[in-house]
Amino acid sequence: MKNFELNAQVRTERGTSASRRLRHAGHLPAIVYGAGKESVSLTLSHNEFSKALQHESFYTKILTLNIGEQTERVVLKDLQRHPFRPTILHADLQRVSETHKLHMRIPIHFINEDKCLGVKQQGGIISHHISELEIHCLPKDLPEFIEIDLENVNLNQIVHLIHLELPEGVELATKASMLKTPVVSVHIPKGTQAEDEEGEESSEEQGTEPTEQS
Repeated sequence: MKNFELNAQVRTERGTSASRRLRHAGHLPAIVYGAGKESVSLTLSHNEFSKALQHESFYTKILTLNIGEQTERVVLKDLQRHPFRPTILHADLQRVSETHKLHMRIPIHFINEDKCLGVKQQGGIISHHISELEIHCLPKDLPEFIEIDLENVNLNQIVHLIHLELPEGVELATKASMLKTPVVSVHIPKGTQAEDEEGEESSEEQGTEPTEQS
């Protein structure tokens, strides 16, 4: 399990011109806030930060932020990217308090797709409807990702938010009205004979003839 450390310096110059000069010198303007303390403007190494971003877990792990001899525990809350260059313009870091819940976006890992019953035995395909979840939890319970096991998912089955089994201490930051949101489903591919037959059966049950496609 990889741990990440960020080395920062306090930034005294602010404003668009100052930030532009920092970026030209290979630095990244940033800010750290939260936990009842004042916000502090920082400077980070752009190259080191960009390399860390290549790891998925960097977005969801608790990071060690070194500011001189002072150490803070933080999470990455926001990034401002250049619209077309591979450049980070600004980073927001939030201090972690062991007694206050975090509101985070966590990626979903879909496992056992190659063993899915609805695919292997019933000819279906898998559709991913969302790729991350918004959660609340204490820092000690923060997961790097949420797993969804697809091995026993059947054809025409939909896994909704309400069906997810979350780790202990983790809860969805989702309104009750959104709990029926689909996360992943298994269905017959469009345009296949099986789908056409299924459509005909549905039309017959409703007492109508299936319409021909022109």
